[in-house]
Amino acid sequence: MYKSLFSPITVGSLTLKNRIFYPALSLYAGDALITERHREFLRERAAGGAAAVNIGPTGFCPEGNSDVAFNLSSDSIESFAELAAVIKEEGASPWLQLFHAGAYSKCLSVNGTAPIAPSAVYSNISKTTPVGMSADQIAETVELFAATAQLAKDAGFEGIEISASAGYLISEFLSPLTNLREDSYGGSFENRTRFPVEIIKKIKDRLGQSFPLSMRMAGNDFVPESNTSEDIPRIAAAYEKAGADILSITGGWHQTAVPQLSAALPAAGYSYLALNIKKEVSIPVIASNRIRTPLEADTLIKEGIADMVNLGRVLIADPLWPQKAESGNEQAIRKCIACNQGCTDNLFSSQPVQCILNARAGLETERHIKKIRNKRRVMVVGGGPAGMEAALRASEAGHFVTLLEESSRLGGQLNIASVPPDKGDIKDIIDYYTSMLSESSVDVLTESKVTTAAIRKESPDLIIMATGAKERKPDIEGLKNSNVFYSWQILNEDPPVGRNIAVIGGGSVGIETAHFLASKGTLSPEALHFLFTREAESVENLRKLCFSGTSRVTIFEMSGKAGSGIGKSTKWAILSDLDKLGVTIKTDRNIMSVEDGKVQYMHDGQIVEEQFDTIVIAAGSVPRIDAERTIRESGIPYVKIGDCDGGSNIGDAVHSAYLAVMNIGKPVPAGR
Repeated sequence: MYKSLFSPITVGSLTLKNRIFYPALSLYAGDALITERHREFLRERAAGGAAAVNIGPTGFCPEGNSDVAFNLSSDSIESFAELAAVIKEEGASPWLQLFHAGAYSKCLSVNGTAPIAPSAVYSNISKTTPVGMSADQIAETVELFAATAQLAKDAGFEGIEISASAGYLISEFLSPLTNLREDSYGGSFENRTRFPVEIIKKIKDRLGQSFPLSMRMAGNDFVPESNTSEDIPRIAAAYEKAGADILSITGGWHQTAVPQLSAALPAAGYSYLALNIKKEVSIPVIASNRIRTPLEADTLIKEGIADMVNLGRVLIADPLWPQKAESGNEQAIRKCIACNQGCTDNLFSSQPVQCILNARAGLETERHIKKIRNKRRVMVVGGGPAGMEAALRASEAGHFVTLLEESSRLGGQLNIASVPPDKGDIKDIIDYYTSMLSESSVDVLTESKVTTAAIRKESPDLIIMATGAKERKPDIEGLKNSNVFYSWQILNEDPPVGRNIAVIGGGSVGIETAHFLASKGTLSPEALHFLFTREAESVENLRKLCFSGTSRVTIFEMSGKAGSGIGKSTKWAILSDLDKLGVTIKTDRNIMSVEDGKVQYMHDGQIVEEQFDTIVIAAGSVPRIDAERTIRESGIPYVKIGDCDGGSNIGDAVHSAYLAVMNIGKPVPAGR
């Protein structure tokens, strides 16, 4: 299967077994030393079939480190050598990325050291103005890159990558926005590329011309007044001339207003950046960002768009992705949905990287589902993400499992969560579980309620209650009016609505429901492509049509800020979309009534009224526990997981289910 993706490739003196790279991704905030958790996490990514596993980012000096980078020195080389050996033992090539954060460094708050950069230009990321580097500091940093590369080679790493993207030090030298120098390292193109070119040459001189060296670079900075996709191929050519063996192409800087990682980016949406550079160089090029499926990856290789693919979050979600793809078992792949909740958002909150869909990611040392001898009969009540995960893992452990779902289909709230714009990938979660359950020994019973008779028939040893949640009905007047709907009803049934819509509730569900409603009537991607390529409308008018829908939407939120429950890395993007769609967000509004389409609320001590055609209630949810009495009265031990036990998202559901199965066999009080 996928012959192009699983063909070998030569990089420098190294031959890689396939075209899959696991890229350098931060794993544990504030943990500069390699631990057993790092080793086991990366062991699984190597064992899963990737050709190369790149560790990092790895720093080498206090002023250039971030709180999410390793630190390699002569004192820590032994732990790096152990990690390189682990990766190699599992069949992958170990690589190491060298990293200097430049102006982005938060070293001032970490160790009191001022960040350094080409020029003293304030950084919105670190909230600091760095110190402009002297010529001696530049020379010293070049030497540190090379010396640390030598340490990495000595530790057993088979390739080195230089981080020259995302707004970090090297990209700051390259950009006229952040490089205001008037010496030989600033001004002209040749001067601005001098620093990275010197690093490449110094490393090659130190390690040997055939030792593989990669440059991680932006295909477009996506920042006004910085380098664009027209400028960057020249930079790539300069890297090749200096001695680079492969180029790893990603999107823009961290401070860009263009989404880089969220589900708003279409599948393989930045592959064009790789092709743009590949046309100008003869060395291999790696494509990155939102490459989710084997078909997408294989097509990029087969059509000559790129020579390799970076699978980062994809291999966090499922480290066995390469093995499953190569063996033709694609339906068993747990696909990344680009939610960023367990990975990127965790790092932003100084938490270890995890995955909402893979309960073991980042916790490989402590979470295992083991086959057991003392098999039990397990009844799972509820077919949402918690119930499906629990049933599947319990079956894997060897238990006899029955899954009861009262509706006609599995998925629970996932069926409505996949409806708003940019949420379609959530359907893949349902497809994954449906496929895996169909191949398992689980007896899946849809349109089946939990009753005393059903419990007696199955006679389980344990009941796992995963009945989910139901929409909360706020205590306000007018909810029974015909023009009042609930958000789940809007997303599930898509009923006709008026032109002037109020959404009551500005949490994650309210925001996504408003996005869904405000997008109705806007230009589809297919229509946009047709009209643009046929020059049927002006570019400016096409832009307007992308955001001109059939309805005007207003969100009312009781608190002082909308968007609670949406991750830090994605909230800004969806709020930006709502702004472009003309959605009005009114915070600090205490809703009193929605009678006859008239929203009455308290604001600043005043009662205000506004008239709407349609009103949508998005007031959150509450645990659905109506089945608990029946389960409790059966006298059979039971546990609650997911939303019915106070969970609030997919990650809570999946992780609580996994842990519940891990704990099967441990004492559970009858009737809880």
